[in-house]
Amino acid sequence: MINIEIQGHMITCHIEFGKRKKASITMELPYMVTIKAPNGTSEEVIRQLVMHHGTEIVQKSARMQQVLDGPQAKEYENEGKGAFLLFGKAHALHQLIPVEGLTEEELRANLKKFYFAECKRMIGQRIIRYQQELKVKPKSIDIVDSPTKWGSCSWDKKLTFNYRLAMAPPEVIDYVIIHELCHIHHMNHDRSFWRRVGSIMPDYKDKEDYLMRNGRAMTL
Repeated sequence: MINIEIQGHMITCHIEFGKRKKASITMELPYMVTIKAPNGTSEEVIRQLVMHHGTEIVQKSARMQQVLDGPQAKEYENEGKGAFLLFGKAHALHQLIPVEGLTEEELRANLKKFYFAECKRMIGQRIIRYQQELKVKPKSIDIVDSPTKWGSCSWDKKLTFNYRLAMAPPEVIDYVIIHELCHIHHMNHDRSFWRRVGSIMPDYKDKEDYLMRNGRAMTL
């Protein structure tokens, strides 16, 4: 493991050597990267590789940190006009649920139930197509409240999806569905996993970026 300072941020680099032709960088946590490098690669070459991708690493880390920091709370005054997203489009609160005579606590609880139901309905509709394309079938599908994950796939093929996905555009929901279905055969984020995701959705990185940029706005 080595630490490299880039633009005022300390990047922790975990290095894995193996029989491979070239080095690659992956990142699943802010300011932490995993470098898979050919046997015998020098530390200087690894440092140069990380520095070459420095701006991208820092920018992606900042977006990931926003998601991990959690969503921003919404204001319910004036019926939250234009403040609540449904499938990527902004709505006033009264367009989504009844608001007359309810306290903020009641509104929040009812809105959460609404999003849970809409997320379950949308994923139930859209997952069928991708199950057929990928030739996989999950053991179960559940909608959950998660502060950090948009979706997950367990070792026994149980999928979960964050109810807040109901706030994302349909094509972004599709990306998360494809991502988790691909994990049924590829539990790690290795090359074969991303190749499979890309075979169904070539522009999946755009969908990842959307969630990074807008995750904090997708909240109650």
